[in-house]
Amino acid sequence: MNAPLIDPFARPISYLRVSVTDRCDFRCVYCMAENMTFLPKKELLTLEELDRISTTFIRMGVEKLRITGGEPLVRKGIMTYFQAMARHLDSGALKELTLTTNGSQLRRFARDLADCGVRRVNISLDTLDDKKFADITRWGRLAQVLDGIDAAQEAGLRVKINAVALKGFNEDELFTLQKWCAERGMDLTFIEVMPMGDLGNEDRLDQYWSLKDLRATLAEQFSLTDLTERSGGPARYVQVEETGQKIGFITPLTHNFCESCNRVRLTCTGELYMCLGQEDMADLRAPLRAAPDDAVLEAAIRSAILRKPKGHDFDYSRQKVDGQVSRHMSHTGG
Repeated sequence: MNAPLIDPFARPISYLRVSVTDRCDFRCVYCMAENMTFLPKKELLTLEELDRISTTFIRMGVEKLRITGGEPLVRKGIMTYFQAMARHLDSGALKELTLTTNGSQLRRFARDLADCGVRRVNISLDTLDDKKFADITRWGRLAQVLDGIDAAQEAGLRVKINAVALKGFNEDELFTLQKWCAERGMDLTFIEVMPMGDLGNEDRLDQYWSLKDLRATLAEQFSLTDLTERSGGPARYVQVEETGQKIGFITPLTHNFCESCNRVRLTCTGELYMCLGQEDMADLRAPLRAAPDDAVLEAAIRSAILRKPKGHDFDYSRQKVDGQVSRHMSHTGG
């Protein structure tokens, strides 16, 4: 392995999130506009290029790889990429290969993912109500997602549910979601809605539900114990003593989690974002295609990591969406 990737604030970069497509079979209201214009296929990194750039990062010290989108499982031939990454699990260079998905395609792919060495998946699910699910995903089918969750558990995958906390939408389902996850042995993480992308008719300030308030509501019925463990991502966890369940909170607005940030994000076009909440990015597609060897690519990666900022600028405190970035969440990777 080459010298490890260290950013200007002495944080080692060991976690890469790779968006393999900007396309999705849902249109979640906090993620993308209803009538999205997707990228031409010629602009996307090929599966072979995704393999090469991921392998380069692994050689430079990345130990955790999370595959995202859009919806990663709608990309044609995507299992070829997962199968390629399995060799790094086999060698021990890669410690974990996971993905974030909306669950819609898991009935088709869960067993194959498990065979490639995937051991757990994060599934985005904000409501268990059919109508509300259709409203928030615009195109979504709740029954298909629930069947995908069944398929994942049948394949032996650990499932964590990610729910975006949305004021006036799923506040009344807090305990419903918590109980349902506990009964199925699934962890649950709540995420504050983040100000990313112009969605046309969505007011992020009106959607914002502070997780401090959510946690306080949970504590009215349960005993919550703070856990010191970290999953490699930004979540902070508590244990529900009555059920043994683990609940996470991702709080970019009420708690800035940047001090321990160990991750960067690669888009499906080869842009490397050193921070989710900043516009600065580095183009890795050009150096990737510039030469058959990886020296130019490695130099571009190291240069980019040296530009990683100390933290993001998300802020709702002044009754307007400060720190908003112009790209959609689906562009950077969920």
